Amino acid sequence: MCEEHDHHPSVAASSASVSATGTTLYVSDMTCSHCAGVITSALEQTLPNAKFSIDLSKARVTVDGDAALAMEAIRTAGYSPERIAI
Repeated sequence: MCEEHDHHPSVAASSASVSATGTTLYVSDMTCSHCAGVITSALEQTLPNAKFSIDLSKARVTVDGDAALAMEAIRTAGYSPERIAI
């Protein structure tokens, strides 16, 4: 859980549209816009050409790219991604 800022769970972040073939990850400890920003930065640095979207209200990150690498980037940023089926 983020202890950096007040939590604003209704805020959503997105880098681009993701195709229907993307991998969806549940990140239970992504609880505010600061968390989403940290994850966004981690994904942009690790997978600069991948498309991804973040749905903060559902604690989901959808990645159209290397899912294993995305999960590792999110873990390295301090969060706990789990692959889910939609």
